Amino acid sequence: MNATDRTPAHLLRSALAADPARPLVTFYDDATGERVELSVATFANWVAKTANLLQGELSAEPGDRVALLLPAHWQTAVWLLACSSVGVVADLGGEPGAADIVVSGPDTLEAARACSGERIALALRPLGGRFPQAPAGFADYAVEVPGQGDRFAPYAPVDPEAPALIVAGAQLTGAEVVERARADAVELGLTGPGSRLLSGLDYDTWDGVSAGLYSPLATGGSVVLCRHLERADEGVVAKRVEDERVTATRHGQGHG
Repeated sequence: MNATDRTPAHLLRSALAADPARPLVTFYDDATGERVELSVATFANWVAKTANLLQGELSAEPGDRVALLLPAHWQTAVWLLACSSVGVVADLGGEPGAADIVVSGPDTLEAARACSGERIALALRPLGGRFPQAPAGFADYAVEVPGQGDRFAPYAPVDPEAPALIVAGAQLTGAEVVERARADAVELGLTGPGSRLLSGLDYDTWDGVSAGLYSPLATGGSVVLCRHLERADEGVVAKRVEDERVTATRHGQGHG
């Protein structure tokens, strides 16, 4: 990857330039049986559309705080990179009442209502499906995002030294996210392009979001992101490791 990349959005840009067709995020939900694979190009397109939604429709500006009340999911990964693209702070599991914008999954809508700013709801249904009816007080992400532009340019350059991510109460700049992700990649056994990390960790800790997104992205690898992995038995996990050509794993306690 490019040594000059200093934000997660830079990492994605370099990945797109290097090999747009390769897989970047392969997502499994062991509660629903869903599997979806996103190439770098497809993922980057979702990121561009979401960043345009943030900047254009929601009037997000660098320094604004976006509370992401979302699980480890491919759409959460999209939002994290969209926040980086705009220069807003992605606050994973953050306090909605202190946020300028809240992005909520279907299980946290009541808590999300504490946000006095814009509210976006994600149904987290297979194939990015929408709610049968948008929750009151929220815009449905799956309705709003398709019409957004496929290319994104920030109104102002994103400062790598500005706050970019809050996870488990710790705040990191964009440059710190990239630096820590590169360091973690070595410990996770990611050796560069072709590396595939299977992660069953949630996005509520740095370890989870690093393994589940940032470290594979930082090294030209890819992630097999598994939600509800505890519902899959060892045989299922072993087959997935084989089928997906996984080179490293982080399952959580007792695994990996």
